[in-house]
Parts: sequence; C-alpha cells; structure tokens
Amino acid sequence: SGLPVPRFVSLKSDRVNLRTGPGTDYPTSWVFRRAGLPVEVLNEFESWRQVRDSEGTTGWVLQSLLSGRRTALVSPWEIKAGNPPPQVTVRSDDSDKARAVAIVEAGVIANISKCDGRWCQVSIDKFRGYLPQKQLWGIYPNEIVK
Repeated sequence: SGLPVPRFVSLKSDRVNLRTGPGTDYPTSWVFRRAGLPVEVLNEFESWRQVRDSEGTTGWVLQSLLSGRRTALVSPWEIKAGNPPPQVTVRSDDSDKARAVAIVEAGVIANISKCDGRWCQVSIDKFRGYLPQKQLWGIYPNEIVK
C-alpha cells in the first residue's frame, strides 16, 4: 500500500474474520465483532493485512474490512476478569485539572480527533473531550495526529 508499517487502523465491519494466513484458503482463527475496534497493521501481502489486537492476538484480514479512521481503546490493559472495569475521566481540556466531561469504563472505543503526543482529543458517544495519550491503545507514544 505504500503506507507505513506498523500503523493503527480500525475495523470497518461488525464481523471480521481473522485468518491464520493471507487468503481465504487459510482457516479463521477468530472473529472480531466490534466495528471501530483499533488494530495494528504489522505486515502487508497483496490485499491482506497482518494485524494485532490490544490483547496481542495476530492474524490476517482483508484490507477492504479495515478503515483508516483512527480509534483507540481506553486503558484495555486495566481490565481484569471478574472485576468491574476501572473508570477513566474524560476532561474538558488537555490538563489533569480540567473539568470532567464524562466518566467512561476501560475498554470503550474512543474516536480520535487529534493528538499532540501527550493528550488526545476524543469523542465517545455524544461526549467530546481529552484523554492522556498514555491511557489509549491505538496510538503510539508521542505520535502526533492532526
């Protein structure tokens, strides 16, 4: 594709087969059921992309099922089985002291508007605000998104 590898993209569809290799002849190892889920493109082969999800699962998906739209998962590493997901504060501005706009659970998908390397402006449902970049999976440390 000529685009940088690795890079983050998101799933276009609510049902995306993750295959063991780049082609429909390879078996499906997993089915993603969450449009907008961020995945990291690790490799490219013809119209196939090798991707990794936030849990480290890798496999191949058809490029047409991916979108360049940037999304991120809020602190997915903090989710522990059997415990309620921790809560994260979305702020009105890019400061820890800024007013809370919303409280969201770890694991929700945030749409990324822009990031300056420290904070990202995001939208989650009808809420718009800021989250520390380090609390998001789907964007690299210090990555700038305009």
